[in-house]
Amino acid sequence: MEQKKLKLVDLAKLAGVSTSTASRALNNNPVIKQATRDHVQQLAKEYNFTLNTAASRLRLQKTKVIAVVINLEANTEQSIDDPFLLKVVSDINQAVNRQGYELLLSNSYMAGDDWYGYFIDGRRADGLIVVGQGKQQSRIEKAAKQGAPLVVWGDPKTPSDYPIVGSDNYLGGLLATEHLIARGASNLLFLGDPGHAEISERYRGFKAAIEQAKGECQQQTVKIDITSHAAYESINQLLRTEGLTFDGVFACSDMVALGALKALKERYISVPNDVRLVGFDDIGMADVSHPSLTTIRQNTQLAAKMLVVKLLAQLNNEVVDSQEIDIELLCRQSS
Repeated sequence: MEQKKLKLVDLAKLAGVSTSTASRALNNNPVIKQATRDHVQQLAKEYNFTLNTAASRLRLQKTKVIAVVINLEANTEQSIDDPFLLKVVSDINQAVNRQGYELLLSNSYMAGDDWYGYFIDGRRADGLIVVGQGKQQSRIEKAAKQGAPLVVWGDPKTPSDYPIVGSDNYLGGLLATEHLIARGASNLLFLGDPGHAEISERYRGFKAAIEQAKGECQQQTVKIDITSHAAYESINQLLRTEGLTFDGVFACSDMVALGALKALKERYISVPNDVRLVGFDDIGMADVSHPSLTTIRQNTQLAAKMLVVKLLAQLNNEVVDSQEIDIELLCRQSS
């Protein structure tokens, strides 16, 4: 005779807990004690029990899914395989899973212009975490006005009607440039696109440090896409047309810094003897490059935790504010 399939109520009785506790334990909800979660989950394995998550979500009118939208510019070569974006998404995924939610990874191309309709009305997700403000925030603003629960990884100094979590980009730019000046650089080059919200603050910090030097430093700016390839090409072009006119480089990201480093090394320009170089992000490759890269470290683990906490607070109808995350200058061989 075929064995009767175990129901949730039966599993709860076996575990000696309520049905709701059993359900939360199976969903690894942190509200339930770890010992209880382990006990219920072990019983579920023994009796080959599988929770019907789709039916549970339908009853609760919740998807238990958080969408992470990589907000890319239409004319950029930057993509999801950027090491820093991968690091941010990985940290967000861990933070999301700890709260009993699943992550849906998407991008601004797939979602189109109506993020509320695509994700919330379309019941793909309960809320959005947007990675990157970009140059235009119109789609983010539209989704927020329509009532989409969302939080943005970006620059918290930006005036907005939605919460933003991110690093102190101005201070990062200031510290990076002050460090270059303190190490003897006087002809400073900024590599990046100040049109982006976060990068504009790093650029503002760069300029402030030079102004504080009171005429002892010269500056130039090369506006480029946020990729290693763009940095490599731009440094090569600059060296071909003008020669070596700089002795310090502040790159808006580590990938940009590594592209510049490759171009300089290929032309036998020594880093740091001829040119001192500082990046931004502290990706894994920064520490293992040769020379290792001085950079501004962004605490993506803490930022990811705060992004999720603030989004879940919105789902509970709480009002949340933007939050700034501390940064740290990591001095390595390149400077």
